[in-house]
Amino acid sequence: MRAPAARVLVRVTERPLVRLCALAGAALVSALLSACAGGGNYGGAPRELRTASDQTATEKRAQIRLQLAVGYYQERKYEIALDEVKQAIAADPDYADAYGLRALAYTAMGENALADENYRHALRIAPNNPDLANNYGLFLCEAGARPREAMGYFDSALKNRSYSSPVKAMVNAGNCSLKQKNIDAAERYLLDALRLDPDLPATTAGLARVYFERRDVARAGFFINRLMEAAKLDTLSADVLWLALRVKRQLGDRATEATLAAQLRKRFPGSPEYAAFERGAFNE
Repeated sequence: MRAPAARVLVRVTERPLVRLCALAGAALVSALLSACAGGGNYGGAPRELRTASDQTATEKRAQIRLQLAVGYYQERKYEIALDEVKQAIAADPDYADAYGLRALAYTAMGENALADENYRHALRIAPNNPDLANNYGLFLCEAGARPREAMGYFDSALKNRSYSSPVKAMVNAGNCSLKQKNIDAAERYLLDALRLDPDLPATTAGLARVYFERRDVARAGFFINRLMEAAKLDTLSADVLWLALRVKRQLGDRATEATLAAQLRKRFPGSPEYAAFERGAFNE
């Protein structure tokens, strides 16, 4: 294994926040924690973790190219990002994170078959990488429209003790469970996420949806209120605005309902959610 290198993490499921790419939304980038034990040593100094100074020149070239690719990906310059990824892979053909980033770029470009192929290749190289497992699960649930298959990848990520950001997989698994109408599983994943990070808007929005689906409007309202305290209205996606609007309508809060309707009309006039609002489909 190589020393720490650039790694791309897809956003948690975008339901509660502005759509950054599509799955992933939105994308967040962080440093890869991939240090591993060195080779066997039976007679001399004790073994030690591999660090950046142990990187070969080839690995360093590949890492630099991937870091450039990450920057272009964040700027939505996907074709340039793909070219940098290609050069990273040319330097190091077994660079799993490079294939993972290429999958994200292909997803953003709507090239889902190519994205799927690259996720699978990345996981063949690094089958125990929890970030790749989470990202592929998110891809399967959203762009791939295979939510049942996605759940195994979320659970695989969560079983990995080295996973530094399990809340992402918990929220994604919760929202994917909601897609399958498995409300109990969604509640379980999202409450686990809430215990680890009480202030994450994605978790709060997911729980509001869980209780709205259960027709527990009071509890849904509690989480909508928490969401509106923690996140600005102009950062909420169309489906979360529509959820909040319906919850507030059922609670009789006409002033907040009107504010949410204005946001939906202003920012998402062509969305399915605004069309539902226009036809008065508050109970669908």
